Amino acid sequence: MPSSGSTLYIKPEETAGNPLAKLQEALSACIQCGTCTASCRNACLMDHTPRRLWRMVLMGDTESVFHSRTFALCSACYYCTLRCPRGLALTDAMDTLKQMAASRNVAEYRPNARFYGSFMESVRRHGRVNEMEFMQKYFILMKNPLTPIQFTPLGIKLLRKGKISLWPGKSKAEHPLDDLFRRVAELEAEK
Repeated sequence: MPSSGSTLYIKPEETAGNPLAKLQEALSACIQCGTCTASCRNACLMDHTPRRLWRMVLMGDTESVFHSRTFALCSACYYCTLRCPRGLALTDAMDTLKQMAASRNVAEYRPNARFYGSFMESVRRHGRVNEMEFMQKYFILMKNPLTPIQFTPLGIKLLRKGKISLWPGKSKAEHPLDDLFRRVAELEAEK
């Protein structure tokens, strides 16, 4: 059982037969008490409660797990992990499901993965998020010409209030986050 401070990482080649096997092992001590659901501030927005999601994982219902919005709505507040009477790393398990969904290119999770990828690419390039570049990349990745139209009213409000700029800020050739991104890439390559 992973400690609450560790990240549960599952390599794609380890999930060929049963993609949920490692998670099932990590969650095998779950007693289905519902403390995770009672602790979750987002449970009312989820299609399945965290307790039900863990039950689906334990039962090996891969299809239902990956078509659920539950893990995508997890805000990683760690309340469930802190309050779990069995000490299970539930937030890490939610994160693992997010990673698995992104690597498997699950249709329901695709917008979230594209949003996150666009955000991180902007931070990697500029040392901070450049809103215009970030949203342009996201809209292009969504491949839906109507997506930008949905966000137009919000964009106009943000422009009027000076919260975003049409022009990118000055970017240094190398910024302090370059080392951080390099180190993370090295650590991920070691896994």
